[in-house]
Amino acid sequence: MPTAGVTIFGILNVTRDSFSDGGRYFDPGAALSHALALVEDGADVVDVGAASSNPEAEAVSADEEIARLALVLKELISRGIAVSVDSWQPSVQRFALESGVTWLNDIRGFAEAGFYPELAASSARLVVMHSISGAARATRENTDAAQVYSGMLAFFDARIADLEVAGVSRERLVLDPGMGLFLGSDPAPSMLVLQRLSQWRERYGLPVLISVSRKSFVGHLAGRPVGQRAAASLAAELFAVERGATMIRTHEPRLLRDALLVQAALRDLHGPG
Repeated sequence: MPTAGVTIFGILNVTRDSFSDGGRYFDPGAALSHALALVEDGADVVDVGAASSNPEAEAVSADEEIARLALVLKELISRGIAVSVDSWQPSVQRFALESGVTWLNDIRGFAEAGFYPELAASSARLVVMHSISGAARATRENTDAAQVYSGMLAFFDARIADLEVAGVSRERLVLDPGMGLFLGSDPAPSMLVLQRLSQWRERYGLPVLISVSRKSFVGHLAGRPVGQRAAASLAAELFAVERGATMIRTHEPRLLRDALLVQAALRDLHGPG
């Protein structure tokens, strides 16, 4: 059950080169153990990715992605755990749907229109992510925050319309603005998108998923390396929830769950302190 109205996605990277934990859960046994730990710590959904999207990541074929995912998906779904697959490749998405996943999470925002009939025929919910490059990996670019923001709106306007025309019901869509390097090397675009979250969420009337965990912009703001960004990530996650995000994708579901529970309890207090 979502904590304080927020659905928590726990991040499981079955990769060799993810930016913060590459190789740690590459072995299927280690991946399954970590997935179960994420659920124990409060994750409502396990978001499984088999190909990293950082700028230096290796290219991974669809067949290799499927091989990395197969056993993990089977074991998690057999246990009744809600699973999201993080992939932009239609053949991997098809495999995920056939395996019974609840969610598809696409960093390219479902760019392959030829796959839309299969998306429309499925029941999975779709996380439509925006990025400045629209590519399979993030880039390191200097960007203007205002231009990134307007570009994000134009992207969502067009992509939502295209998916609806193809028969994907609007109720199945969730928006992810992209964060960190997906918006540029400077923190400013990510900060602007979060500061205006309530405004653009209202524009679309759709749920918003925010994924800031350990990303470059929180590291830049806090002056911390990847392995020391838990507190900075949590601060940004809580800010996003205050601005209207109802889904958070995180490496640290226990920290987020505990923080949300404490906030909810304090808000429910009545009378003087």
